[in-house]
Amino acid sequence: MEPVLAAAHRISRLGLWFGGTLVLLAAVLIGVDVVIRKFFSISIGGADELAGYALAIGTSWGLGAALIERAHIRIDSLYVLFPNALRVVLDVAGLVLFVGFFALVTWHGRLVLDQSWVSGSRSQSAIETPLILPQVVWFGGLLLFFAVGIVLLVEALRRILSGDAHGVVRMIGTRSAQEEVEEEIAALEVARKAGNGR
Repeated sequence: MEPVLAAAHRISRLGLWFGGTLVLLAAVLIGVDVVIRKFFSISIGGADELAGYALAIGTSWGLGAALIERAHIRIDSLYVLFPNALRVVLDVAGLVLFVGFFALVTWHGRLVLDQSWVSGSRSQSAIETPLILPQVVWFGGLLLFFAVGIVLLVEALRRILSGDAHGVVRMIGTRSAQEEVEEEIAALEVARKAGNGR
């Protein structure tokens, strides 16, 4: 299962870069549109529409990486006080609910995609985008997120059955302050070594 988890991590990281690039390009497009409107009194038609597509697509493609990196916001005031066994139960229950919710979102996303395809829907803007185009890319991100969630859930259950409760907490639990400090120190060490290598 480790190779599958590693592949999910790599693919999610690529999805994160793809989504982030789209959001950055949308911000540049909106910025250019604002400047052109201010100084030349013209507009790039559909900039807001394209930015909306970029935000939806970027978000869907970034969700998998956020799940693997344990970057989703969680309220953990009491969580850190619980024994490890209870943390594992809560983490697995949380992941099941999260993946279950996004299974419904993905299913409904598929219905939206089907409807756009059947009806040949287009946006109601000057560029009249065929809605199937941004929706299929958005749906791909939802599928990736759902697949990553299933991979993490299967791996968590495998680790539970093998008696590795600590590994489950490290994989799907809330990141502790100590873990975050250790990651920052490791990143600083890498940056320092890269700076000395020049």
